[in-house]
Amino acid sequence: MVKSFHLDRMVEEIDKVFPLESYVKQAFLEVDREHFVAGGFKHLAYKLDALPMQAEQWISSPLTVAKMTQHLELKGVDSVLEIGCGSGYQAAILSRIVRRVFTIERIEPLLREAKERFRTLELSNIFTRYDDGQRGWKEYAPYERIIFSATADKVPDILFEQLAEGGILIAPVNQDGLQIITRYYKQHGRITSETIEPCLFVPVLDGTKR
Repeated sequence: MVKSFHLDRMVEEIDKVFPLESYVKQAFLEVDREHFVAGGFKHLAYKLDALPMQAEQWISSPLTVAKMTQHLELKGVDSVLEIGCGSGYQAAILSRIVRRVFTIERIEPLLREAKERFRTLELSNIFTRYDDGQRGWKEYAPYERIIFSATADKVPDILFEQLAEGGILIAPVNQDGLQIITRYYKQHGRITSETIEPCLFVPVLDGTKR
């Protein structure tokens, strides 16, 4: 993995705003965000800003990706399911921490580009699926962690069914006109939740798009 001065500085900026666990910081240093940013925005790759991609989608701010990653509490975790692959940046970060990342994308051209990035960067522990992520990926369930990279009004029950006992699901959820990062826990078959902070993501949409 390429490690650059600009990447180091970006991670330092994140760490100032949101203190990073050492394993999360190392993952960010191992994945160069520039690989995931559209051509016309390469000069902004190391800014703490969300950037536009094709299909009216956005690559999240690296600060937001850092928060979502750290809130998942990934130490010792084997498998993560991501709903909304997008550019693939979040999945790539996760792949440096856990053994297996399963990521679903509903927009085929985005998934095609993300898969090519994973291949180029030799991220062989990321498994991709073209589908409506709200259905999850039953074949490899249960997952110790599930992450939404898009905002939902409500997390589908089927995803809680695919969450392992003792697992964590994190999602931006619409609440009182705001998007709130919400963390769910599954204990003894019951789901509890806590709100963390406001955020800004693209919305979850139904179905697939070629």
